[in-house]
Amino acid sequence: MAKGRKMSRWSKDLHAIGLAAAMAAGAATAVAQSGTAATGTSDKPTQVYLPVPGFDATSMDTAADPCNDFYKFACGKFAANHPIPADQSGVDQFYELYNVNTQSLRGILDKAAVGGAGRSPDAQKIGDYYKACMDTDAINQKGLAPLQPMLDEIDGLKNKLQLAGLIGRMQRMGVDVFFSYGEQQDFKDASKQIASIQQGGLGLPEKDYYLRAGAKDEQIRKQYLEHVTKMLTLAGSSPQQALKDATAIVAMETSLAKASMGVVDLRDPEKVYHLQPIATFEKSLPGVNFNAFEEGVASPKVSEINNATPQFFPALLTTIRVTDLDTLKAYMRYHLLTTAAGRLPKVFDEENFDFYGRKLTGQPEQAARWKRCSNAVNGALGEALGKVYVEQYFAGDSKAKMLEMVHDIEAAMGRDIDQVDWMSAPTKLRAKEKLHAVANKIGYPDKWRDYTKLEVKPDDALGNTLRATAFENDRQLGKIGKPVDHSEWGMTPPTVNAYYDPSMNDINFPAGILQPSFYDKSADDATNYGHIGAVIGHELTHGFDDEGKKFDAKGNMSDWWTPEDTKKFEARTDCLVNEYGGFTAVDDVKVNGKLTLGENTADNGGLLLAYMAYLERAKVNGVDLNAKVNGYTAPQRLYIGYAQNWCENARPEQVRNQVLTDPHSPDHFRANGAIVNQPGFADAFGCKKGTPMVPANSCRVW
Repeated sequence: MAKGRKMSRWSKDLHAIGLAAAMAAGAATAVAQSGTAATGTSDKPTQVYLPVPGFDATSMDTAADPCNDFYKFACGKFAANHPIPADQSGVDQFYELYNVNTQSLRGILDKAAVGGAGRSPDAQKIGDYYKACMDTDAINQKGLAPLQPMLDEIDGLKNKLQLAGLIGRMQRMGVDVFFSYGEQQDFKDASKQIASIQQGGLGLPEKDYYLRAGAKDEQIRKQYLEHVTKMLTLAGSSPQQALKDATAIVAMETSLAKASMGVVDLRDPEKVYHLQPIATFEKSLPGVNFNAFEEGVASPKVSEINNATPQFFPALLTTIRVTDLDTLKAYMRYHLLTTAAGRLPKVFDEENFDFYGRKLTGQPEQAARWKRCSNAVNGALGEALGKVYVEQYFAGDSKAKMLEMVHDIEAAMGRDIDQVDWMSAPTKLRAKEKLHAVANKIGYPDKWRDYTKLEVKPDDALGNTLRATAFENDRQLGKIGKPVDHSEWGMTPPTVNAYYDPSMNDINFPAGILQPSFYDKSADDATNYGHIGAVIGHELTHGFDDEGKKFDAKGNMSDWWTPEDTKKFEARTDCLVNEYGGFTAVDDVKVNGKLTLGENTADNGGLLLAYMAYLERAKVNGVDLNAKVNGYTAPQRLYIGYAQNWCENARPEQVRNQVLTDPHSPDHFRANGAIVNQPGFADAFGCKKGTPMVPANSCRVW
């Protein structure tokens, strides 16, 4: 169900490479630099998106001195060549490839939507899901009728004792009111799958949007109040009643925000792990019928639960007690409406986008319906759609080539561990043990998901979405108490992203990111090692960043470091915190060095590993490192390839929102922030020590 804010059923921490994780929800993306063409007969011609090559000379500003500002050298013309289209909040290489992939999905779905008796069961489901999503006339004609049963249930609430069951039924539909509930591997026993509960229920991106002082935050809160008022008015409330309810809703959410943990603390696995017997948890919430919630959300009865944010729930209970029933109903109505807005009549869809897209991220226009529906299918039936995508776009030797690169970079990590002078022999031994246990998942799962029990109709867009959400909810919660399936993927094959999972101790690279420009079959190894090689190294380094270091080879949270090594590690990560914390992202908003520490560590380590791995591969292949291709030596092409992963053109609203909520630094700083710490860079470009890109003092963790 497409939303303007990120609300996940996942409790585990998936360390992804970039912002593209949000794209599966239907975010808008960029037109490829290579050019566009118009097709079709609509007033707004459909763009044709073409891949960007691995080495993109058109984005470079060769007049810039690479020793002074490498981002400007590698990406200086990118923004001018890539104006931000009205239907997106920014342009970067992830968005470029995402657009190409979304176009590919559309081709698959257009064919599947035609219908006919010859379709396979999976083709019927993906085709009918897409067809229903695209049928805006039918959606407009139905109005709120598909939501009426749940709206009636909210309106029929007689007392607060009935809340628990209703909350469960709403959460099963993807409406995470009041808090979030899901499944996770037990941090301290990764062989177990347990229930997890944590803070949630906010309409703004995170707690400090409700609490920060300053004109910009006050403006956003005012706009949010207006938005909630409009949504309730569209649903039938009088303007006066809607404003009254919206005011009470914002006040209630503010009280929940005050009790919530901040984004930095939420990164720390030790701070979000509090395993309790279910009786202990229930005792902390007197008067709450947790069994009714379990039944409503379709969870198995649990004997223990990770109370990830224990300080939140007593405050939640107090808030519910002091809030009148009518406000609680209005709160649930609003969250139901905003969650379902993308499958509701146009007025709801446009109002929801106006706040979450236009006002929060500065995006003037909503993405084309075909983009949103293509990615809605990817979100709901990702492995059914992904199976066809892989057959068409990830055939041949792509998987074998990627595995070769992964093994090269893992070998480089082993050498890096051996060479670091700050880690003791006992800790190095445990680090190598963990490295050798990392599982590699490339392209697509070995076993495809079965969607047989999911009902999809060609004329029921919202019903399809609700059923798909419940289907996934039931699948996830059904894992509680069962053996862990190590073959499972947390991303769909067409996704333009990659991730490391600390509980699984695996690195995952969907087929979607293994396309140009990140992996370009026509490019040389140096370019590809700079692009996808650095991504591989990034994910591998996550196993040894400030979060990953807390998990051992089996995925269990345990302290396998000597105290002295931990002190040395933290001194080195403090260097990165200070470096990135000094970058001003937009206006007076600086990058949060603590929030972005894990990703910055992974960027720095990943690039070094890619460089080390490439030098060994070049030696094996007999490559002359000084031979120039496209006018640059092999090490130069590698660094250019890395920096061009982060070429961007973003709206200031989007940058601000990212810096306040996202563990990834803005792209510009991901390029230069890692380059200044690379030991091979100065020689590659002949830079003298003391120049901006080769400072006298640099940071090095891995």
